Amino acid sequence: MTVEDILARLIAVPSVVGRPNAAVVDLVADLLDGTGARVTVLPGPEGDRANLFATLGPADRPGLILSGHTDVVPAGEPDWRSDPFRLTAEGDRLVGRGTSDMKGFLAAAIAAMRGLAGRDLQRPIHLAFSYDEEAGCRGVPHMIARLPDLCATPAAAVIGEPSGLVPILGHKGKAAARITIHGRSGHSSRPDLALNAVHAMTEVLAFALASEAVCKVGPLDTDFAPPWSTVQIGIVAGGEALNVIPATCRAELEARAVPGVLPAALLEPVRAALAGLEARGFTTAWDWIADYPGLALPRDADIARRLAALTGQTPIAAVSYGTEAGLFQAAGIDAIVCGPGDIARAHKANEYIERAELEAARALIERLCLDFAA
Repeated sequence: MTVEDILARLIAVPSVVGRPNAAVVDLVADLLDGTGARVTVLPGPEGDRANLFATLGPADRPGLILSGHTDVVPAGEPDWRSDPFRLTAEGDRLVGRGTSDMKGFLAAAIAAMRGLAGRDLQRPIHLAFSYDEEAGCRGVPHMIARLPDLCATPAAAVIGEPSGLVPILGHKGKAAARITIHGRSGHSSRPDLALNAVHAMTEVLAFALASEAVCKVGPLDTDFAPPWSTVQIGIVAGGEALNVIPATCRAELEARAVPGVLPAALLEPVRAALAGLEARGFTTAWDWIADYPGLALPRDADIARRLAALTGQTPIAAVSYGTEAGLFQAAGIDAIVCGPGDIARAHKANEYIERAELEAARALIERLCLDFAA
């Protein structure tokens, strides 16, 4: 079975974020059957989703993790030229949802593991495939918490988000939250008898804008664009008609923080403002959507040096988007981002990976594993 065959089977499973994922987990386990890898399925607290962890080699020694997420974003865009859940060749391009983000890496890692079957590995190679990364890295923390039961503390983790196989040493952390405010409806001619939830939300979100302004002062990290942390309001929804005082308003906002800044702390002034609304008769709710730390790997880290040598590419200091890598680093595991494809192709119609990129990823992963486990 070629790496392209493996990718075709993965793409055919519509493992959309936020939905049950037993089908894709079972498929990965089936693809690893016969390799000698010890496969552990780790159900999440949701009850219908699971992480998968697999080990080839001696689990009692510090190993190398190949990490990726099994979930993909929905494929509802109207511009698809083919079925997004059927791998379709367009010249040298392989088109389908998740080809770049990031089932191409999963296929390459699985193919590499199959190629390593029967080898005398001195250190283990692990696959760590998570769920619901696209919903804010929700699945992988549960898997990381189980690592002490599964293996010795790994020496390093490669997170295979699409980077053109150029190693990435750093990224911003992210926190995101949903705010709900309930007031009291009424006719717009008598605001004295109602509690306008939209007005209340504007008061709260003013604190988000103030936090954004403070971020531009610092701390600054010139490896990033922009070099400061950011706060952004993405969704505000409330009201039914112009002459009806809105009883409910919802908003979603996020903070992206440079290393050394806790992203959740940037949103804390917004959260604290809700208490004042409660005292005035509103009811409020704050729900975390995502919270994961940034990544800052030293350039001289062993995994960075190995990947630089094998790829012939100078590692990129930082990118502004986030990945699961920061969570592995927070657990004491050197983490780096390096995977096939291009992030610019992700989350849009006709997402693709090139055949050469897919094969290069398989070959790189196999070389890295042999170099590491020798």
